[in-house]
Amino acid sequence: MTTDEAALTRDRFLGGRLSVWQPKRGQGYRAGVDPVLLAAAVTASPGDSVLELGCGAGVAALCLQARVGGLALTGLELQPDYAELARRNADEAGLPLRVVTGDLSRMPPELRAETFDHVLANPPYFRRERGTASAGGRETALGESTPLSAWIDAAARRLKPRGTLTVIQKAERLPDLLAACDDRLGDLRLLPLAPRANRESELILLRARKGARGAFRLLPPVILHKGNIHEKDGDSYRDEIGAVLRDSAALPVDWR
Repeated sequence: MTTDEAALTRDRFLGGRLSVWQPKRGQGYRAGVDPVLLAAAVTASPGDSVLELGCGAGVAALCLQARVGGLALTGLELQPDYAELARRNADEAGLPLRVVTGDLSRMPPELRAETFDHVLANPPYFRRERGTASAGGRETALGESTPLSAWIDAAARRLKPRGTLTVIQKAERLPDLLAACDDRLGDLRLLPLAPRANRESELILLRARKGARGAFRLLPPVILHKGNIHEKDGDSYRDEIGAVLRDSAALPVDWR
């Protein structure tokens, strides 16, 4: 992936409130609705410190900052080109975001000295041995090279006591995700995201709290689209999901 503008598009999120440079199709990983949903699930308040692991071009972090405001927000990104895009996107949006280039499995020294109220992450969805490699940065973003357990360990180490971890992941990876949540993390809340009524959930959101001892809870699924089938082209998101994607609303979930 390159940061040459000829290889980039500038895409609108949150109903145009946020414009983000990212690779053209086929040139690298492109953010869709998943990072927007992730950002909408984080229960941060102004003044909180937040770390995003694997921030890419900054979409989730910047959507969160746009919604909440006043956050001390940091992104960690392995790939230098994406880290540079995240810095550029933050600067052009006028939203504060510190971006650190580095590997979460070998945490950069400036982050090892810090803890955060919230950590969020959108780890690679696919085990590399189960698929075909993609090109460039898209392969690193979508194909797992760092184990999911390392993402959760890095998050737990960086959280303050009672701090929250919020992760979005493919439903098929739920066993790996739960296995990675050791006794440092409790009060787990699992939120299935189903594309339509009467359809299996394809994505899940998991929220955990450091040092908490609450029981695991499976929350009612959030349905993303209206109707039972896709009937026509165009936007079919349910009104509350449309508010998340276009109006920067929080995801309508009671995490308690």
